Amino acid sequence: MSTAHQTATEAPAKQAAAPSMTVARVASLIALALLLFTPLFLKNFYIFQMTQWLIYAIAVLALNILTGGSGQFSLGQSAFYAVGAYTAAVMMEHMGVSYVFTLPVAGVICFIFGFLFGLPALRLSGIYLALATFALAVAMPQLLKLHFFEHWTGGVQGLVIIKPDPPEFLKTLGVKMSQDMWLYYFTLAVSLGIYIASTNLLASRSGRAMMAIRDNQIAANAMGINVSLYKTLAFGISAGITGVAGALGAIAVAFVAPDSYTINLAIALFLGMVIGGVGWLPGSLAGAAFIVFVPNIAESISKGLSGAVFGVILIIIIFLVPHGARQVAYMAQHLIGKLIGKSA
Repeated sequence: MSTAHQTATEAPAKQAAAPSMTVARVASLIALALLLFTPLFLKNFYIFQMTQWLIYAIAVLALNILTGGSGQFSLGQSAFYAVGAYTAAVMMEHMGVSYVFTLPVAGVICFIFGFLFGLPALRLSGIYLALATFALAVAMPQLLKLHFFEHWTGGVQGLVIIKPDPPEFLKTLGVKMSQDMWLYYFTLAVSLGIYIASTNLLASRSGRAMMAIRDNQIAANAMGINVSLYKTLAFGISAGITGVAGALGAIAVAFVAPDSYTINLAIALFLGMVIGGVGWLPGSLAGAAFIVFVPNIAESISKGLSGAVFGVILIIIIFLVPHGARQVAYMAQHLIGKLIGKSA
């Protein structure tokens, strides 16, 4: 094939890809602008809800790395979330550590916890792995209530922690900011850092190894990939990120208690991953929005039948867009690309 002919055949493909890339970048900039400026016009209660949204988005993203990245199912993310939350609460309440430094400690502790849990879980896969993690999620609230840990965890009563104030340097600059607004922007900064690191991870050699294991474990093993190492690493990384989300959740709510981290939380995070699109990290925001805001919408429609309304909404979404927000985004991108192509 001549160089001229090859260039002629590649040109349409490049022209078709250009609108898609432009649409994705514009959508990302619009989403970032909304996240940055929307809280400036909201009351503290709604800012707090947006903070919860970002925190759950981090936890959903972590589960997406495990399931969408390495193909391992988990119904035990609430356990890692609880460990991260209690790590932050204990360090702040009993040790006087700044809330900023509790996040990396919670991440490291949960990474080790997840890695060690992933080692025996190597013998399990599919539904059996899901059941093992389900057992972990069910057991964790009971373990936190044990008398042995009561001095640190507060037992059934839990722990109340002080919600942090905005830094002093903001006051010296003349910036007036409430506690809720500061925690929102702090959470947003952490969320962006974790998102960028996660996308780079999946694009790296380790990420490609995880995805090869997800697609075909036997073939990945034949290509020389250390399947055991990467599967346990995926568990550890997912648990570590979830632990950071749990720590942020404890700081934002200023309270931790065992009954806040039941199996219902694990199921909600799994649901958020499905709604956002399995294996699509940007969908974590959409999945988290569903589990934070849709219950409120359902309750506003009918307080007595809010659960039924929530179920109907979920069924409609799964029926119309079985691949979640990822499918909606691709459809919108394709439509906008066609419109741009016609206008050109």
